[in-house]
Amino acid sequence: MERLWANFNRLLKQTRTDFVRYKYDEIKWTNRMLGLVGPRGVGKTTLFLQYIKQNLSPRDTLYVSADNLYFADHTLIDLADDFCKQAGKHLFIDEIHKYANWSVELKQMYDSYPDLQVAFTGSSVLDIYKGLADLSRRAPVYEMQGLSFREYLRLFHGINAPAFTLEEILDQRAGLPEVDHPLPLFADYLRRGYYPFSQPDADFYTELQQVVNQTMEVDIPQYAGMNVSTGRKLKQLLAVVARSVPFKPVLQKLADLTGVSRNYLTDYLFYMERAGMISQLRDDTGGVRSLGKVEKIYLDNPNLIYVLGQENTNVGNVRETFFMNQMRVRHDVISSRQADFRIGDYTFEIGGRGKGQQQIRNVERSFVVKDDIESGYGNVIPLWAFGLNY
Repeated sequence: MERLWANFNRLLKQTRTDFVRYKYDEIKWTNRMLGLVGPRGVGKTTLFLQYIKQNLSPRDTLYVSADNLYFADHTLIDLADDFCKQAGKHLFIDEIHKYANWSVELKQMYDSYPDLQVAFTGSSVLDIYKGLADLSRRAPVYEMQGLSFREYLRLFHGINAPAFTLEEILDQRAGLPEVDHPLPLFADYLRRGYYPFSQPDADFYTELQQVVNQTMEVDIPQYAGMNVSTGRKLKQLLAVVARSVPFKPVLQKLADLTGVSRNYLTDYLFYMERAGMISQLRDDTGGVRSLGKVEKIYLDNPNLIYVLGQENTNVGNVRETFFMNQMRVRHDVISSRQADFRIGDYTFEIGGRGKGQQQIRNVERSFVVKDDIESGYGNVIPLWAFGLNY
């Protein structure tokens, strides 16, 4: 226990609180038990430590990681019991999915220690949702994704901007008063701004490649019971999507390219989506994620495209991926018969500076979203403005 306290205090001292993620104010921190999930590398651990540093006392609070050596000969129940005996009140457990039978023991902790608050994070979204059945309604789970363009500006450039609603963006009210020319910053964000660990290019790409490898070769195979070689085949699929124009899935073609049986491919794509590697755009018969026919497959965010696609990166793919990635946080984004996307009653066609109106000429409440422009006019909206959504 002493080592756990020492490690916690060391991490707490290193934690900065001058910038917090969008999810911070959306979490009901007073819940007796809560979870925070999301892809690897988006800043879940930091968010927990920031909350502790700003709101709780280290005397009755403890943060631990579930892969700590302490758990080689102790259980989560052992930890909770010892912690409560020392007048502990707030227990934060990171990387909970790395602990076997975590959901069963969390349920027991909830029932046995009514004065103990427990919060947990998990990077493997797959395992988290699989284990939630044991927790029933005890623990609300919040899902967090990577940095918006707005958050990137604040974290890495000290530029402050409020979040704008979709309606404000469409009314041309979203802007960056402190920035005269947003396009160079936007281009950098697309390449390496989605993850909070952004570093000089070489280090960033190495670290992001490690995130991809861990997710594809460990997280998904472990969850789905597949071998490592199958996980490596799925990485080939990621590369295909990264190099393509927005990818329209033909299952047999994908099966031939990756060597994965067509019978399993739909499940594997779903696993990749839940793990934060890809995003699937569904038709308007669904609306809610995981319903409806899949019309297109994207990588989860533009940074992945540049790391995996490299010199073959398709700019149209980057544009559409960015739009879907940023807007899905607040809205259900579905495919459009006339254009690229629909959000509620709005239709969006995405393109470069020369994109015309022909495709949406007779579509009500439709907009052209253009890259490479600093400001909009009429129903033409700059692509970067949708990055101010959260």
